[in-house]
Amino acid sequence: MSGTMNITLKVWRQAGPSAPGKFAAYTATDVSPEMSFLEMLDVVNERLILEGGDPIAFDHDCREGICGMCSLMINGAAHGPNKLTTACQLHMRSFKDGDAITIEPWRATAFPVLRDLVVDRGAFDRIIQAGGYISVATGSPQEANALPIGKQAAEESMDAAACIGCGACVAACPNASASLFTAAKISHLGLLPQGQPERYRRALSMVAQMDLEGFGGCTLFGECMAACPKGISIDFIKRMHGDYIMATVSQKPAKVLLGAG
Repeated sequence: MSGTMNITLKVWRQAGPSAPGKFAAYTATDVSPEMSFLEMLDVVNERLILEGGDPIAFDHDCREGICGMCSLMINGAAHGPNKLTTACQLHMRSFKDGDAITIEPWRATAFPVLRDLVVDRGAFDRIIQAGGYISVATGSPQEANALPIGKQAAEESMDAAACIGCGACVAACPNASASLFTAAKISHLGLLPQGQPERYRRALSMVAQMDLEGFGGCTLFGECMAACPKGISIDFIKRMHGDYIMATVSQKPAKVLLGAG
């Protein structure tokens, strides 16, 4: 078929968390350059099912670069070769006919493999549960303009809130650190007036949970920012460190959130 490609795939296959894993080779034929990377995997899976094989398990949901589910290492790069692009938004035109592509799951102790390319990112959920919220009074909603927010603070908060929690920062980091994710979640609330009551306790609680989950320490390699599909800046890590220091030297450092009110 004119204008199509044949691609050789080297895919990590693992039946379960305790099962041994290995790479398996597949050939994706008649691949349209306009296919997304996940659509290409869909086609491969359809053929595997027709041949009586087990389809490749991979995470996906919105396929619009919003949900962060498409967690794939593609030729050693989180989300593939294109910057500021999730795996679901990566198109096959980024590759050439005859290319060999290696596909792996995120590699981090805190992200155990569930099956094939699917990892358990529940550690991120637990970090959020430790303090990624604000206290609000019940009743009628407050008027949107009742709390003036400076332009710079609003923009920085929105930049931090752009984090989709995909885990690319952890997968790309040589230390498997979750500092960029945690810093973004701490900062997007801590920059706003609504987030001030828990600001320092939030930093203490979420950093404590991050360490408890077994993520590595941050040594500011910067690989996290380079791999992040939303371009989250490592400047937020500096802000997180500042809030954490303030929390540890405050008069009531023991009153961390960790699920408590």
